[in-house]
Amino acid sequence: MDNARLLGRLMYAAACLVGWLPLSLQRAIGDLGGRLAHRRNTRETKVARRNLEIIAPQLSTEARELEVAQILRATGRNLMETLRVWTRSRASNLRLITRVHGEEYYRAAIAQGRGLIISAPHYGNWELLIEFMAARAPFTLVYRVPEKPAGDVFLRLARGGANVQLVPAETNAMRPLWKALKDGGTVGITPDQQPKFGGGDFAPFFGKTALTLSLIPKLAERSGAPVLFAYAEPVVDGFEIHFEPASPLIASKDAIEAATAMNAQVEAIARRDLRQYQWTYKRYTLHPALPGERNPYHPDCY
Repeated sequence: MDNARLLGRLMYAAACLVGWLPLSLQRAIGDLGGRLAHRRNTRETKVARRNLEIIAPQLSTEARELEVAQILRATGRNLMETLRVWTRSRASNLRLITRVHGEEYYRAAIAQGRGLIISAPHYGNWELLIEFMAARAPFTLVYRVPEKPAGDVFLRLARGGANVQLVPAETNAMRPLWKALKDGGTVGITPDQQPKFGGGDFAPFFGKTALTLSLIPKLAERSGAPVLFAYAEPVVDGFEIHFEPASPLIASKDAIEAATAMNAQVEAIARRDLRQYQWTYKRYTLHPALPGERNPYHPDCY
């Protein structure tokens, strides 16, 4: 066994130690971790603060800092919940789901027989959503390969359960996704992952221009497959799954119109509870070549 494989397996074994704790204790640990991260002013804290400065400039410094503290605590809880999902059986994970909203949209989309595109924003626990989808049918998932080989070994152990096919985002993801849809399958893509230049279009997101992934609109327009937004929202005793139909504009041949419609729906979901959105991610790193435009996270958030 090579070093990367061994290290990845050791990382997974360590995750299991946390993953098998009771949910209430996991959330308490995550909450404490978020408090400590905020107190230490970690890189994630700085990124969340800068994102709020961008999307909510009207907030006072004091109000913004309170929001940042809440975001870090929710991020810590989400991390602990994710370790649980990654290291427990699917049956155990599904017991965390207390309610499903919009299931009629899911059934209607599947009944069309043209495949289904799940647009899963970084809101709530998207890892539990993967488990939920894979329990129903084969689920093809686009993911970003970690920089270190051991990280990829770990992620494949964590996500590679029955009915889950992982497609690296760095390769030509269109081909396996197209095949899955053609066979009537379901594919899952995060609409708010910042692509590389050439992999998306600039469109507004929370009032700020952001490079936006074009994969979902292209697949929707070319395949005719329906698109649903889906997310797993945390509640007191578990999670609730939500399905929402996408705007028809997401399949527009006009790339900017499609990206704008997609971002608007991601924003609407994030505004349900801003604490549950992944504000520790540098969403606005890349920008148009316009006067005055720069990386808003440099140098403070590195």
